[in-house]
Amino acid sequence: MGRRVLVPLALLLVAVGGCAGRDFARPPADAFTLGQSTERDVRQKFGDPYRQGTVVKNGETMKTLSYAYAAGAASLAGGITPARGMGFYFWNDVLVGHEFVSSFDEDKTDFDGTKAQQIRKGETTESGVITLLGPPHGAYVYPMIADRTGRGLVYFYAQTKGTAFSLRFYQQQLVVTIGATGVVGDVQLTSQGER
Repeated sequence: MGRRVLVPLALLLVAVGGCAGRDFARPPADAFTLGQSTERDVRQKFGDPYRQGTVVKNGETMKTLSYAYAAGAASLAGGITPARGMGFYFWNDVLVGHEFVSSFDEDKTDFDGTKAQQIRKGETTESGVITLLGPPHGAYVYPMIADRTGRGLVYFYAQTKGTAFSLRFYQQQLVVTIGATGVVGDVQLTSQGER
């Protein structure tokens, strides 16, 4: 089971039975440091995760902690179930990635994936990416990205629509790798489901 299944699973629980998980606020961008923060640091801030598991990227196995919250009592415009999630990735007990996703109006992470076509490998800078898409929703370093010296800017959105008998899931993720030279080295946009 891949790591992306965790948030829709929380949303499925909401659709069939009300609220799921424990509510939390998105931590400030500097709350955790890639390559330094540990699992213990994250657990001290957030408590026990909604789920934990493993994921393999670039031939390395990482431990995952996932925090999720969904409120089934009130749907957002368009029938979207309000939910938020936070994923943390640890390699040798050190944080190598984190991502935040939300369909709540107050901290929604939706982004225009069509703008990824404007990002040019070897040309666009980190500030150019942020100007185009806004602040990232997370960050990765190796082995979450293939570049051992770069870092990944993560943009991530997921939503669930419908009722228990006709659920529709949608998710979109963009990972832009910024190389050691400060320019884009890789762009990976993935999406699945129906918006």
